[in-house]
Amino acid sequence: MSKLLMPFVVASTLSFAASTLLAQSTANEHNCPSTQAIPPFVGSGSAPFSPNQSLCLPQLAPTPTRLSPLAFIVQGVEPGDRVDAQGTVYVVSIRGVPGGVDLWRWNSRLDGSANGNGTLPFKYEGQPDNCGIYGFTGGGCAKNVGDPTNLGLAPGGGDADIAVNGPDPITHIPNLPLTSLLLAPGVTGTHSTDRGDNFSPPNVLAALIGGDDRQWNDAIDAKTGYLAYHDIGTFNIDVQRSIDGGLTYAAGLGEAIDAATFPAAGAPTPASTANLAAQIKIDHSNCSSRGNLYQLFVAPNDALENNVSGAPMRSAYVGVSIDAKLDLPAFMFTDYKVYTGPVGARNNNIFPALAVDQFGFLYSVWSDNRNIFFTSSSDHGKTWTPARVVNQGATVGKANVFPWVAADANGHVVVAWLGADRAGNSNDRAVMEPGHTPEDNGPCTKGTTCMTKWAKWNVYVLETVNGHAATPTFTQYTASDHVIHRGTVSTGGLGGGADRNLADFFQVALDPQHRANISFADDHVVSPLSMRRTGTDNPDDPVSFRVGVPYFTYRLQPPAGVVTVGSCAGVQGEQEVEDEGEGEDEQHDEMSFVDKQQPEENGTLIYHDPGQSLDVTSSNGVRSISYSGNCVSFIGDAKVNGQLGYQFIFGACDFSATGGIGSFSISLTGPAGYSYQKNGTLTTGFVKFHQMVQP
Repeated sequence: MSKLLMPFVVASTLSFAASTLLAQSTANEHNCPSTQAIPPFVGSGSAPFSPNQSLCLPQLAPTPTRLSPLAFIVQGVEPGDRVDAQGTVYVVSIRGVPGGVDLWRWNSRLDGSANGNGTLPFKYEGQPDNCGIYGFTGGGCAKNVGDPTNLGLAPGGGDADIAVNGPDPITHIPNLPLTSLLLAPGVTGTHSTDRGDNFSPPNVLAALIGGDDRQWNDAIDAKTGYLAYHDIGTFNIDVQRSIDGGLTYAAGLGEAIDAATFPAAGAPTPASTANLAAQIKIDHSNCSSRGNLYQLFVAPNDALENNVSGAPMRSAYVGVSIDAKLDLPAFMFTDYKVYTGPVGARNNNIFPALAVDQFGFLYSVWSDNRNIFFTSSSDHGKTWTPARVVNQGATVGKANVFPWVAADANGHVVVAWLGADRAGNSNDRAVMEPGHTPEDNGPCTKGTTCMTKWAKWNVYVLETVNGHAATPTFTQYTASDHVIHRGTVSTGGLGGGADRNLADFFQVALDPQHRANISFADDHVVSPLSMRRTGTDNPDDPVSFRVGVPYFTYRLQPPAGVVTVGSCAGVQGEQEVEDEGEGEDEQHDEMSFVDKQQPEENGTLIYHDPGQSLDVTSSNGVRSISYSGNCVSFIGDAKVNGQLGYQFIFGACDFSATGGIGSFSISLTGPAGYSYQKNGTLTTGFVKFHQMVQP
């Protein structure tokens, strides 16, 4: 289905004496902990990109002292990056559960201009999800960098994501939401209003459903943000809205897999293949589509493949919500097919990715472990250009994994991925790691230098300025200035058997000058702890110990030919029809709903009865929508206080023609003879039928 939580890098503990003094790296990074995970590394650069630089990371956590000599070894993998509208760069990476996450920031005014060689003097910002647990004082993070009182434990570290809002209208500083995953209770949320220097106390109940997997974030305007994650119970993709900058995500709810697609992509049975979700994306354009939500996922092609044959995920889909921008508590998605591969094709290599440019055009990429596929949509996800293989040159026919995509302007698209120097599946030890016993850190079968014959991996980039053309023109670059990894690369999450030092993805983001900013995990440097752990620090011996740490590079000069004018995506005047309602009755019961009959029945219902401490949400859409006079009714499955196994019947009436607001009725049935029924007359809100919504 999906990869689950990234485990902490080492389960055992070890003794190590370390100074608490801060260190400087050769890229002039500051606030760095001592001792660092690896010696600071700065490469020579690979045009047009800056020299690759490692980001400083603690070697151990907590900082060992005579009173507490035990510590975990720290890693930093699955790095994600964002660049806000003012050019501030953020990078986040995970340590694994329960180690939490780490954050770095570069702001030219606060942290200094780029170094003479083009590297950036990042500031290490510590662990945002650690605040409020062992080091929160006075409204911000304290003692979460290189201090022995920081135990290196946090409610997260299994997955992480960040987003950037627009500038605050008063402070003019963009908000920074961050989430971190601990499977139970779920997603931890926090945010910073001062460019990462301080974070709010972590909210360990950011997700409405307990038991979650692989959360993603995006943000828009000053404080609006969205959180998407897998509900482990159904493996639908739940999407929640925040209007407080990412402290909570309780201002709206939808499900990205609609009722028609759920049999092919959900988990109606324990044996279902289900789906793999990409990062959720918001349309940031100034077109009518601004605020639309897009959720890409890969899954089997139909219900038979999903539930009977256990077939692989050969189809890509996108869930589109055009009513999320209305800011109603309930919103819904309609799913469209992006691509279907041949029978037996495996497109579930972690992770697919999607981007939206500043004119509302969509771009999607994914990998079958050999090819990087690309497609675009000019009508808000309804139809897509034929998927085409876009990787070029030395990467053709080789192993290619971890694609990511970013877009801006009008058709400017950047794709980054990890490519090997040989053909074969990235998970195949016989091909990628010849000459050693078939397990992680297994010794060479002959000698101690068999890694010299292993697959060599680099970071590659494709760039185009006409991404939504029928045949876009791409230029390919090598962004890494050294081999970042040797051996296998797992694309199966925790279920895979290959090397997981790089975890499951890396990201690319675009800055205000349209330059690609890339963060990636790298393990080419042997850990200073290797000799103590394994008795060798030979860089060509697979027994030597190394951890993935985050690296960074960016395009030094803006690309030529970027188009910043043009027409918006979509068909002018196109509209869709839906019913909408929200409000509260005299007993403060709250309801919100959206529904539609075309092209397939779908909808979302949210209901809250404070007197009964009752929270109800529809599960996998609604069905049997019917009308009688000025009323609508529909039925569906429900989650009651987050638990599955309930059914509902809901009705709403519009009284606006007679000077009133409206009414609602809801009845619930569930396990062990459970029943609930309520009728209410709205004192606030509205009920409206057949409303026109522009995509």
